[in-house]
Amino acid sequence: MVNVTYDSASGSMQVNGTDGTLVVYNNGDTAWVLASTALVWIMIPGVGYFYSGLMRRKNALSMIYLSMITIAVVSFQWFFWGFSLTFSETGSAFIGDLKYFGLKGVLEQPSIGSTRIPSLVFCVYQLMFAAITPMLALGGFADRAHLGPIIIFIFLWSTLVYDPIACWTWNSNGWSFVAGSYDFAGGTPVHISSGTAALAISLYLGKRKGYGTDALAYKPHNVSYVVLGTVFLWFGWFGFNGGSALSANLRAAQACIVTNLAASVGGLTWMFWDYRIERKWSAVGFCSGAIAGLVAITPGSGFVGSPAAVLFGFMAGTICNFATQLKFIFSYDDSLDVFASHAIGGIVGNILTALFAQASVAHFDGFTDIPGGWLDHHYIQLAWHLADSAAGFAYSFAMTTIILWVMHFIPGLRFRVSEKTESIGIDEVNMGEYAYDYVGPELEHHRDLSQVEMGKISSTPQRDSLKQLRGSDGMSIQEEM
Repeated sequence: MVNVTYDSASGSMQVNGTDGTLVVYNNGDTAWVLASTALVWIMIPGVGYFYSGLMRRKNALSMIYLSMITIAVVSFQWFFWGFSLTFSETGSAFIGDLKYFGLKGVLEQPSIGSTRIPSLVFCVYQLMFAAITPMLALGGFADRAHLGPIIIFIFLWSTLVYDPIACWTWNSNGWSFVAGSYDFAGGTPVHISSGTAALAISLYLGKRKGYGTDALAYKPHNVSYVVLGTVFLWFGWFGFNGGSALSANLRAAQACIVTNLAASVGGLTWMFWDYRIERKWSAVGFCSGAIAGLVAITPGSGFVGSPAAVLFGFMAGTICNFATQLKFIFSYDDSLDVFASHAIGGIVGNILTALFAQASVAHFDGFTDIPGGWLDHHYIQLAWHLADSAAGFAYSFAMTTIILWVMHFIPGLRFRVSEKTESIGIDEVNMGEYAYDYVGPELEHHRDLSQVEMGKISSTPQRDSLKQLRGSDGMSIQEEM
């Protein structure tokens, strides 16, 4: 039985702590964190729609599907042992133990994150962070991976990558937390880890068929999906950053202000950089910049003032925009630019947080006391943030690569699809369903075939693949199947 009573006058929940002291939870704080939980939840399908819109029509449904699968898999993993491995008070500096296995004992007692809310409320809120992170990384699988093995990958990656990094960042025993690094809402655990994982996935899978030719010089198939996904993400980010205050206070309000400001400046900055090249006002460019601004402000949202948020947005919109060219310089196929937006954006945010964090802003909640960053003449802070960023980058890349290659040698768990499957589309082969039932997959293949006939696709393997799809007698894919 839980030991809970309610104050008759205020309705506040009261419990006796493990040391016998009376703990009173504010209803407003609990309501704000639960509302923020719902806000972050909507971000996960938001990522699915954002990624789907950027892809080709024949693979559009797969990313929306994966967003829902990720919620389901991580919800079970978080219940099973994820929360315990991340937030058990008796864990090590790198990973928790199984104190809360199966959520045993996760009820009315004060949470490790804040004594102002019960552990159960903190648990469900942090679940949303654990769920959105692997979904961000799954962008690396776009266009060329079987969906079945990804389900296993989500569970393994959450356990072996996200949980340890989140533990060392937010658990009071974590080495980065003890050292004094500032990460309000997930610069390293969420963005650097997922962006770096997407890079590892891209390198493991190799380039898509037709990489470097006109075959992949396509525009996003549905810009409306890109905008819709951005709307979901921007909307939910108020709960992502504002909710990380774990209380309905002035610090939460400040986090919401700088979040919106950085997104706005980031979107405009990226759009203007793109305009200089094509002389077009790009909705996709604005949305990409807004996401970059949101990523960068995430670690610093509870530590920096509004003027700094303008710089966060400008630097993210600029650096992440140019970082999209890294895939051409180093010849890897990150089709959705997850590494450029999230890993690079997270590093930018971590560095700027070390420079512009202020003790006065952190104290907006009335109890957080920190020495601040460079603005407060606390210069060692940058070294800790560089160390934390490098550790998150290296660990995520190495462990993700290990997971991918171990699964590669297990029958039935290889990720890379055949060239024919890649040409037909993941939706058709792995799902038998489409984002748009009224548009058959042959439409895109006929477009590719017309490019062959016009000489725009010249590579022999690609020509042969397309001919096989049409069949020697000119039958369409649907007729052959």
